[in-house]
Amino acid sequence: MFHRIISASVIGLFLLSCHFASAATFNGTIESTSADDNAITVKLVGKKEEIKTFTLPANATILVDGKKSTFEDITDGQTVVVVTNTSAEVTRLTLKTPKVPPATKKPPKKANKEPAPGGSWPQFRGPDRDNMSTETGLLDEWPADGPKLRYEQKKLGEGFSTVSISGGKIFTMGNQGNSEALLALDEATGEPVWAAKTGGPAFRDGMGNGPRGTPTVDGELVYALGASGDLICAAVENGEILWQRNILKDYEGSNIQWGISESVLIDGKQLICYPGGQLATIAGMDKMTGRGLWRCTVEGLPKASYASAILVEFGGERMVVNYVHTGVIAIRAKNGNVLWGYPSSANDTANCSAPLYSDGMVYTASGYGTGCAMFKLKTGGKAEVAYTNKEMKNHHGGMVVLDGHVYGFDEQILKCIDIKTGETVWQNRSVGKGSVTYADGHLYLRSENGPVALCVATPKGYEEKGRFTPPNRSNKPAWAYPVVCGGRLYLRDMDSLVVYDIKK
Repeated sequence: MFHRIISASVIGLFLLSCHFASAATFNGTIESTSADDNAITVKLVGKKEEIKTFTLPANATILVDGKKSTFEDITDGQTVVVVTNTSAEVTRLTLKTPKVPPATKKPPKKANKEPAPGGSWPQFRGPDRDNMSTETGLLDEWPADGPKLRYEQKKLGEGFSTVSISGGKIFTMGNQGNSEALLALDEATGEPVWAAKTGGPAFRDGMGNGPRGTPTVDGELVYALGASGDLICAAVENGEILWQRNILKDYEGSNIQWGISESVLIDGKQLICYPGGQLATIAGMDKMTGRGLWRCTVEGLPKASYASAILVEFGGERMVVNYVHTGVIAIRAKNGNVLWGYPSSANDTANCSAPLYSDGMVYTASGYGTGCAMFKLKTGGKAEVAYTNKEMKNHHGGMVVLDGHVYGFDEQILKCIDIKTGETVWQNRSVGKGSVTYADGHLYLRSENGPVALCVATPKGYEEKGRFTPPNRSNKPAWAYPVVCGGRLYLRDMDSLVVYDIKK
């Protein structure tokens, strides 16, 4: 369990004490680093493999690939020679970075073409991970039978993944036979372009089969994390897999009850994911190679949540905020050091909805009777709980924040909440439990039972502007979030995708 505030001093890295009677040399591979302790954990090689931890004094010499370096240049996977003196102090580190990991290929050359005119929705919850579209000129009201259907694509394979859109392609995931796959479709027609297997088996569960996460597109590369922890990096152009690994196996984690549901976060040169394992609660990797950069191990070794992280910048601090199983955690983006953490708004079953950020405030909510919490950010990478209440018990449909108000489903009830006070401004039960996306002054509401509604995004009250039910509904809940991009509305439902024209 969490203390009221989790600090870096309680991060358990399982450091083993090292005591040596004489000068010695050790050869091995970097397993992890801890900037707080200025320590490295090394997997030693020799007659017997062993894990040892070395604390580096300030005067230790560090050479990386033949160049004088600092602690920040040490990363997972480097080979290392550790030299200690008679007092067992480290005097010298000589490290070498593998040029190319075994499973890594060179990425393709960047194509010389302009982005498709249809816009971009490159990752889960949109460009800024806030479920807010910048589209304009969209229909203010729908016809009685809904907007015009552009196309329907079937046989994608079962899955709860929604879609990402970039460079004229749609990306999603689904079960393909006995395997799990990352899929690319043509944005104009919905026709399949390529499919790449994640390396994991088809995920099957009574609540619904298939992958849960949504692909993340970054330039010419696309990343996908499967329900069993299989992570791949593929070329956008042709689906060639450049590297792959399983985050549960690599970080000694076990799967969560309904399958890994995270959509991985790309920040600069790194990929951030949440294996919830014995070796790392949160991990940072080199996005080009999959090589480990840093590990964050949270007290109590909580498993992963079902939510996906967001990036927040405040007071000169760049942080990543997300749920783990036992609470909300904020880490420093560049190295994974914990900045703050609270159990507020977390339940013991499944925390699914991504945090929201607005004007120095982080808002989180979960279901199972728990409710919400608003955290007020402070300088120095700190935060305090401004309030908690049960006004927003958001299960898995996500929320949006607009002009100081949070819109989302409190279980079966759509609500508008004043983010500063936590008070309900208005509520409506007509849609039922579902998910929400914002675009051009309106909320796109998708009931888990199938119907889709359009209402005005205003704190004045619920004003509906149209409703329809997509064709050929599956027998599973419609949990994939709606996507608004390029003047179109995208709705994924297990093994099918329907796309509507919503431009005026």
